[in-house]
Amino acid sequence: MEGNEKRRDATEAATTEPGTIAVTGAGRGIGAAIASELARRGHTVACLTRSGAGPDLQPEDGELARRLLTFRCDVTSSASIASAFAAIAKRHGPLTGLVNNAGLHLDGESASFSTSDFERTLATNATGLFAACREAYPHLVAAGGGLIVNIGSFFDKLGVPRNTAYSASKAAVGAITRCLAVEWAQDGIRVVNVAPGYVETDLNREFLHRDNVRAFLGRRIPTGHTGTPEEVARLVAALFDEALDSMTGETIYIDGGHSIAH
Repeated sequence: MEGNEKRRDATEAATTEPGTIAVTGAGRGIGAAIASELARRGHTVACLTRSGAGPDLQPEDGELARRLLTFRCDVTSSASIASAFAAIAKRHGPLTGLVNNAGLHLDGESASFSTSDFERTLATNATGLFAACREAYPHLVAAGGGLIVNIGSFFDKLGVPRNTAYSASKAAVGAITRCLAVEWAQDGIRVVNVAPGYVETDLNREFLHRDNVRAFLGRRIPTGHTGTPEEVARLVAALFDEALDSMTGETIYIDGGHSIAH
């Protein structure tokens, strides 16, 4: 009974006290969309990128810009992550949420894929994500709890040629999410994995618009189309806006039914 009370008190504190949500890889693509959507909903967002730049904004986005804070951070460096989180807490109040979006996608024939490229992929997508969760933990505990959203991929349960490293790293994201969710539930910290399917961004737009790729995805995705960064962003923002105390440890797929279609 006492454990349940502790979790409930921590969750209530995390959802009522103002704080800052950190988003890694927030400079472009899905990360930029997530940061912007959270800011539009009134959250203060710390955008963590290697360049120190946040989402591109229009001149009329002055109010949005005030909620989007920028910090340099390399997720492959634990020291860099710890320094960024400390700076956020010192300047902008408690860290109450984290979105682990920063990622690296290297592909190639598995028979000739280098060990260094395999390790680089896992260093960013799995090891860096775990380090960010670990470094955020004391801040979230101090804030009375909070929410961590990890951005995985539907590749975590598919056999995809040329994507052994990427798929392995995203499978690890699901495992990390489940383990931390169970271990940290008593601290009022929830951990959820959001796993998109094919999402069109500036990085892959040319590839996705090839005739053969469009035809293939049109056949394979039950909804008939790829996703958008804004869809993923709205899902992530909803997880922060709704007090779903029992939603933790799960992987939520947003892939148009691609991963379950026969």
